[in-house]
Amino acid sequence: MQSKKFKFGVVVFPGSNCDQDCYHAVKSVLGEDADYIWHQDEILKGYDCLILPGGFSYGDYLRTGAIARFSPIMKAVEKFGRQGGLIIGICNGFQILLEAGLLPGAMMRNKNLHFICKYVKIQVENINTPFTNLCKSRQILKIPIAHNDGNYYADKETLKALKKNKQIIFRYLPPNPNGSIDDIAGICNEAGNILGMMPHPERASEALLGSENGKLIFSSIVNWLKKRKA
Repeated sequence: MQSKKFKFGVVVFPGSNCDQDCYHAVKSVLGEDADYIWHQDEILKGYDCLILPGGFSYGDYLRTGAIARFSPIMKAVEKFGRQGGLIIGICNGFQILLEAGLLPGAMMRNKNLHFICKYVKIQVENINTPFTNLCKSRQILKIPIAHNDGNYYADKETLKALKKNKQIIFRYLPPNPNGSIDDIAGICNEAGNILGMMPHPERASEALLGSENGKLIFSSIVNWLKKRKA
């Protein structure tokens, strides 16, 4: 008997450009169910995990993610997250989560002021999360980045809290590509159900892409859902 599939929702904003990549990773690579959710929708129903994909939501006018944060769907996304639902924000999706206050900190322009698109190596700092439970402690993952505003910043008190609560999930290995404070590449909220990361795991979900390390993150989500619903 085939096990029940989990349902992922990929939120699409005007300017999203990694929505199809995320959909493919979930639907074709993992074999789970997936829907596109338009930014003007206001109701979420039956989803096990939401993905806020990368891109340039609303053209990145004002600040990256600042306008998307006010899309109608975000009220439902915020409610879903505060009720314990799994959310992963990737690149621009991470920026949206920051603007919405679902994750602490902010994004600034890359230190070199240039758009960066290349594979980088990140280290898994916490494997006790829904997004990393299939990773090994301090495992190194090869995953690409593609951003202009990926320089994560948090004040001293916020950074201290992130470290204390083990909310730093990924760190860049040297050299740090964008100037991100404490080499941070990804963080989660204190409850652990919301992850934001600048690297693109969906672009490293199959060997033909140059790495399938990103598949570990999506597979970890499915593994966590299976254990929770067992």
